[in-house]
Amino acid sequence: MAVAPTEGLAAAVKGRVVDRGDGAYDESRALYNGMIDKHPAAIVYCADAGDVSAAVKFANDRDIRIAVRCGGHNGAGLGSVDDGIVIDLSEMNDVTVDHGAKTANVQGGARLGQVDAAAHHYGLAVPAGIISTTGVGGLTLGGGVGHLTRGCGLTIDNLIGATVVLADGSTVEADEEHEPDLFWALRGGGGNFGVVTEFRFRCHEVGTVDAGPVIYDLGDAADVLRWYREFMPAQPEALNGFFAFLSIPPGPPFPEELHLRPVCAIVWCHTGEPDSPALREARSFGKPIVDGIQPVPLPAWNSAFDGVYPPGDQWYWRGEFLSEIPDAAIEEHVKYGNSMPTWKSTMHLYPVDGAPSRVPSDATAWAYRDAVWASVVGGVDPDPANAGAITDWARSYSDALRPHSLGSGYVNFQMQESGDRVRAMYGNNYDRLARTKAKYDPQNVFRVNQNIEPA
Repeated sequence: MAVAPTEGLAAAVKGRVVDRGDGAYDESRALYNGMIDKHPAAIVYCADAGDVSAAVKFANDRDIRIAVRCGGHNGAGLGSVDDGIVIDLSEMNDVTVDHGAKTANVQGGARLGQVDAAAHHYGLAVPAGIISTTGVGGLTLGGGVGHLTRGCGLTIDNLIGATVVLADGSTVEADEEHEPDLFWALRGGGGNFGVVTEFRFRCHEVGTVDAGPVIYDLGDAADVLRWYREFMPAQPEALNGFFAFLSIPPGPPFPEELHLRPVCAIVWCHTGEPDSPALREARSFGKPIVDGIQPVPLPAWNSAFDGVYPPGDQWYWRGEFLSEIPDAAIEEHVKYGNSMPTWKSTMHLYPVDGAPSRVPSDATAWAYRDAVWASVVGGVDPDPANAGAITDWARSYSDALRPHSLGSGYVNFQMQESGDRVRAMYGNNYDRLARTKAKYDPQNVFRVNQNIEPA
């Protein structure tokens, strides 16, 4: 493909434009996933919604492909595009909290840590992910799963409005009363419908949580999983815990003799009373190696994994939705949990029952309201020489779980896919999404994503 003709782009916007001749180009094009090495023609650091609109129009007039980047965390690298224009929102990162109304206005380039800090000042929280450097935009548009999901819902379940730049460069407000089809599609449609320059969220009263991992010997994994599959769905929604295979990080607060030891764990987060029966039982099962649960401000807990997973590691990940964890699936989990190829490689089983399950499957674009867990297998390592090993392990593990799944996984837990695999991500809502795509983006301008083709 020929290099895109971007002459004149800098004059069209107020923000900074970095192109291939700029000394900052390699730093600017870098993504969170070091496995992805894309070379856009230019990166536009938009100063405001007007810049976003101008960049979209500029690209449309010249038939240049567009990618939209918020935090750059997308595993498949869909925040960038070879030979196209990256619309980078990172300088549009204001967060304003109305503590009386318990709402937050969040610009499209903000990161989770910025939202956490602003809301926490008032004892509030927006339910989101578990890495504070993640961009709010990509996480929200895919759904949003994290430590508060069971009690507070998905991030999209707390979205009450959005300002969106459409494929023709125009700007609209979307909520339940204005552009309702667009608002429906934004909540789980994965960035197919426009560039969200501002989100408006409902906040919850969450300040300090009791949180941390309860870690077990790897040999106990089958017993822990059999207990966990029965225990977790039966608990009050104030208790959230994801099962994980991981290796103990080589640093504080873990004892040196445990560093890099492969283990299994349940990573707990509790918003209720510290002495609740549910939390006591969660801590008492089996023979833990470490009980790391302690009171912690939510912003600190939401950034606890940042140091383990900095930008630039090699990543390959895949996810599945699950309604149950049968014995046959546990056998596969134990097999692959015992063969993690690198110390950063991991598998998480996030509970998505509770509050998300009370939303009808057709009320938003997120179709899998009957799921009880959203799994993600992540092969991770800083060394590019291990890219093949982590990819093979993640693919094989995911393929082994697929027969026990609902047939697909969370859109934010995928590498770039196409065809039936994309259709499956959106489930029974795909056809309506395709019709909505035809209404708002008939030329498929926003196609660097898990793409929904216009009907």
